[in-house]
Amino acid sequence: MDNPINPPAVPFWTEPTLGENLARHGVSRRDFLSFCGRLAALLAAGAPLAACTAGGPGPTTPGGPSASGPSPSPGAIASTLETLPRPVVVWLQLQECTGCAESLLRSGETTVEQILLRLLSVDYLELLMAPSGAAAEQALRAATAQPHLLVVNGSIPRGAGGAFCTIGGRSAEAVLRDAAQNATAVLAVGACAVWGSVQASRPNPTGAVGVDAVLTDRPVVNVAGCPPVPDVIAATIVQLLTTGKPPALDEQGRPTFAYGRTIHSACERRPHWGAREFVGVFDDAGARRGWCLRKVGCHGPETYSACPTVKWNLKAGWPVGAGHPCLGCTERDFFDRYTPFYAARSAGGGGNVGGNLGGNGEAAAGAGAGNGRGNGRG
Repeated sequence: MDNPINPPAVPFWTEPTLGENLARHGVSRRDFLSFCGRLAALLAAGAPLAACTAGGPGPTTPGGPSASGPSPSPGAIASTLETLPRPVVVWLQLQECTGCAESLLRSGETTVEQILLRLLSVDYLELLMAPSGAAAEQALRAATAQPHLLVVNGSIPRGAGGAFCTIGGRSAEAVLRDAAQNATAVLAVGACAVWGSVQASRPNPTGAVGVDAVLTDRPVVNVAGCPPVPDVIAATIVQLLTTGKPPALDEQGRPTFAYGRTIHSACERRPHWGAREFVGVFDDAGARRGWCLRKVGCHGPETYSACPTVKWNLKAGWPVGAGHPCLGCTERDFFDRYTPFYAARSAGGGGNVGGNLGGNGEAAAGAGAGNGRGNGRG
């Protein structure tokens, strides 16, 4: 049987191999396998959802499914990554706050950020690179002249001829279009890059849009969130490296392994939803007992993300677990649709609300606040 992992399908490599580079930097085999295992577990969690996307009911990309079949094992990921030369990566930061890159770099564990950065030849990333000014512009030109993986943080302002965000005297849109010309794959990372986020909120004075509103001639993988979970960023990149193609995507361009289930479906406070036990105001008795946060603004029932399962900061916690309602930041136009953030939301009909791809429960839960699944890309 043919190996489903096909490295030659991803032609954006430079020497040395990833395995050689990790060894040179002192990354142990144990740490490397641990890294691959974490990402394999995250990818495997979405495998049934990917199968639904590929062959059954559920959302698909306009051109058909992006990927199908079982996700690779930790050993398969490790053996493939070790033998590949390092891919060239161009990481643009446009109209944004650097929070998405910091989410990955400050995840609380050296393994994820160190291994990922050592797997990749990040030839341009303003947050980390030493060159500035003309030297930085030359680095960008050199990196984008060859095949590369393009990662984009931040929205693209189109108002006033692009004057609201310029790099080296060029508009963000011009920089993005040039960088995408030789890109083998494009990832929009973060709510700003995916849909414009707060910059695109009403009245959107800068004319901010997401990456796929500019690059309409190619697929864009949308890693949504404000910021996204670090492991989701890493797993999406590793999926591209090991299979040579994007993961299965929902109708909004998001990987189904991470955005195929609602937050509500895996929330630790969900039993309180079923028991009709809701926090009324912050710091009331219900809040101290860990009750459901729906009536203080939680959008978990209509928000699709891996937050409650993957969590943050070495799995130490996540917003709802810490007592803060979900703001719905992985959903389209969340800043306009879900503000005021702390307004009471409909409590729905009971404990079965929220679930997997295209389930009926989400529509019931979203009746009072808008259903994130009902809006396609555009």
